[in-house]
Amino acid sequence: MTSIFPKLGYNPITGEWNDSLKGDYCWSSVNFREASPDVMTPITWSLMWIYLFETTPIHFPDEHPVGGNIAGRLYFNLSLISSLYHAVGMDARKEKFGDLLGATPPELNIPYLPFSPLVVIWNVLPGMIKDRMLIRRDIKQFAEYIAFLPNWVKIMRTRIQQCTEAAELLSLWNEAILPTILRDYRMLRSVTVNLSGPATKLNLDLTALVGEAEAHTLLSNLSGASGDLESLGPLLGLAKVKDGRMSRAEYMERYGHRGPHEGELSALVPGEDPEWLDKQLADFNQSGVDVEALLAKQRLESSAAWERFAARFPDKSASFRHRLELVTAAAKKREAFRSEGVRVRRLTRQFLLQVGNLTGTGDGIFFLTMDEMTALLAGDKSPISAIPARRVMYQRYCALPPYPAIIYGSFDPFQWAADPNRRSDFYDARQTGTTAFSTKIKGFAGAAGCVEGIVRRIDRIEDGDQVQPGEILVTSITNVGWTPLFPRLAAIVTDVGAPLSHAAIVAREMGIPAVVGCGNATMLLKTGDRARVDGGQGTVEILT
Repeated sequence: MTSIFPKLGYNPITGEWNDSLKGDYCWSSVNFREASPDVMTPITWSLMWIYLFETTPIHFPDEHPVGGNIAGRLYFNLSLISSLYHAVGMDARKEKFGDLLGATPPELNIPYLPFSPLVVIWNVLPGMIKDRMLIRRDIKQFAEYIAFLPNWVKIMRTRIQQCTEAAELLSLWNEAILPTILRDYRMLRSVTVNLSGPATKLNLDLTALVGEAEAHTLLSNLSGASGDLESLGPLLGLAKVKDGRMSRAEYMERYGHRGPHEGELSALVPGEDPEWLDKQLADFNQSGVDVEALLAKQRLESSAAWERFAARFPDKSASFRHRLELVTAAAKKREAFRSEGVRVRRLTRQFLLQVGNLTGTGDGIFFLTMDEMTALLAGDKSPISAIPARRVMYQRYCALPPYPAIIYGSFDPFQWAADPNRRSDFYDARQTGTTAFSTKIKGFAGAAGCVEGIVRRIDRIEDGDQVQPGEILVTSITNVGWTPLFPRLAAIVTDVGAPLSHAAIVAREMGIPAVVGCGNATMLLKTGDRARVDGGQGTVEILT
């Protein structure tokens, strides 16, 4: 795909990639960072490009990019979407869009791109209509497709192992693997959109009637009595392995592909580490928490909340219950497909490792783009010369702290990281200086509950063994790889996230107070601080 990658902001020789240089845009990494929290290798960015640009029929005016790569990290073009809303008389910050992708700092003024209503309608509306038709088609085909994937992955694994020539791999890629990746990403987008709109609207409507805290309790049983929300699976599976209801082999087959770095193709898969499950079980046993009892307690609280709702609003109870059933079904679809989508990405990793073996590039294959990889399989070895320099640039990017969730204008990650007074919540190229220290932090109300406790601030799940029972976790973002850590926590606070993010959904299911999308939590809180977390109000107060 290098043939269609925009040239500005990308140096294919050195591997430098900075789409913030493309124009006067505001970028957000909010929900993207959950799926892709790490610095991306070029091959991973190639796949993300497919998701961003080849899974939607919507054509945006003037070829403005809907997303981009800023120094190896994935960002969404907030200016583009905000401008589309503005052109038709709407404010993106006040619409459900803002609730999905997170908040922008109030002091950040996003200049609008000069779109006329007619241009927006002419360019976007036909694609939106077709997009809705594709989403309906995908949802109808969901059950059949998700049942097809696991066995298809097994067949492909065998076929990859049987390939002994580059030409065989190239044929397998073009005829089987790439078409399924495209279908997979299209389905992922459909199940995500299918959940986001109805869930956000239901949350807003319940909040208007009963307040944020009670609304969260009403929405805290998406897993249902069976607990079959896939993002809880790795955690509940550990409980089953512990008491003999699931074998170790069964656990690895079902969850061995999931992990904190599952968005990065070069990252080691948990299932590739023979000691991984032992460590997971040891950490789980150390927590001493009965996870299933925790979930059962929250189900009772949710049921009681619905009884209170029915007593207060008898004429609304049935309709809201029905809406909850639809959202619950949509949430289960999204979480289940996320898991199977990761399984396909793990297969892609196996394919790339085989390419590396047959071409002699080894793990250097991850520093080529997909187009360069297929060219290599076809006999063009010229891209190989760029691998060493790209590897060095990738390592330089990895050595930097996570970039701000919001970036406006041209952003130099090395200059930003060198500033001891840098802001970690947002970067605005038009402004200089730092924000004053505050003892109060505001984010999204992720999961209701109010607790006081000691802060444990960590940046990587690999440091999770430092977290003591009853502490408040403060980190940039969580994903499914962090779930086994949750039972020992008193509360969760993240820089990045929104009400539909992993931390918020899982925390609600487990009854753990959570404030997500704060932007500046890791900037203001440090290990050892005492803080009060109010998940219902979305606030964190530093006490000492």
